[in-house]
Amino acid sequence: METADWIGPSYADLRPLKPQHTDTFPVYDDLVDRLVSAEKYPDPALAYVMAVCSGYAYGDEKTLAMIMARMGLEQNNCRMVSEYVDALLLTSTSFLIQSKDGRVVILCYRGTPPTSLITWLTDFDIDPVKIALAAPGADHEYEVHGGFYRNVRSTRYELERCLTRAIAGRSVLGHGDEMPGALEALYICGHSLGGASAAMLTAMLLTEPDFAGIAGKLKAVYTYGAPMIGSPEFAAACNEDDFMRAKVLRYVYVNDIVPQVPPAESGQFAHFGTEYRYKPPRDHDDWYESKPRKQLHNLFELATTPLAFLAKQFPLTRNLAFHASIYDHLPENYIEALRPRGKRSEYGD
Repeated sequence: METADWIGPSYADLRPLKPQHTDTFPVYDDLVDRLVSAEKYPDPALAYVMAVCSGYAYGDEKTLAMIMARMGLEQNNCRMVSEYVDALLLTSTSFLIQSKDGRVVILCYRGTPPTSLITWLTDFDIDPVKIALAAPGADHEYEVHGGFYRNVRSTRYELERCLTRAIAGRSVLGHGDEMPGALEALYICGHSLGGASAAMLTAMLLTEPDFAGIAGKLKAVYTYGAPMIGSPEFAAACNEDDFMRAKVLRYVYVNDIVPQVPPAESGQFAHFGTEYRYKPPRDHDDWYESKPRKQLHNLFELATTPLAFLAKQFPLTRNLAFHASIYDHLPENYIEALRPRGKRSEYGD
């Protein structure tokens, strides 16, 4: 297991030529209070913040710490926790972003890098090993995707150790220094495989009594373009839990392929939580509640998805509709579609 720590810049550091020039950064000058006090989900501002966090989780701890400072968490503590074992299809990277006052932590899982064959094999595993896992409030265990489960398990205890420190008013970084305040609000998020990991960890936290202290701080879970992680029976049991049904928030951009996998040929899977979809030419910030995406039927549908990416490169084919599109999976689509009208981007413009 590898860990790496970094402290994000101050707002003055983000504006070196004009330190007092506040019309660029932060994007939200009250972000910590928003995260702590939010009661209604989804919250459009927080959905945008979590999408940005999930998108930049494809970078390193220095990049993510800087971006989250731009969004409104200056001088945040950022810890990266990762585990890679290619032969076992283990490819888990996550980040803990802690506000400088200690009141907020965002746990963000990295998703599926376009250039990582191992990570794509984990997402599209056609014959996944299913592992028994309890659902919140259920009296027996259900089958979940073994690849996603093993990825979460590989780093889970280090993340829980860091979160336990945060609850005690200490830093999530390796030295564990005392913070000005203790953890009040925890959010979990991720794009693609990161979204699957976020949902899997949530089910684990809400199931096991030993982690009730951490689960009690969890406010909401935001996922973007996430695949299914368990059987229809598992999904139904999760939806019986009030938190899992209403506060595991799944965003799907147009015809993103990944929320439609694993394909039905690999077994029966289903989503849980509440799904929101975006389909142009609807209004820019108009995501609507939708029925959960269903599985692709077979490998042929999976094999044709790269055509959607190619079609976007040519004017004559740019507006063609595809049932499953790899282009629609790009994290930049989610970030831009979720940016509230008139709100500055992570670049301050």
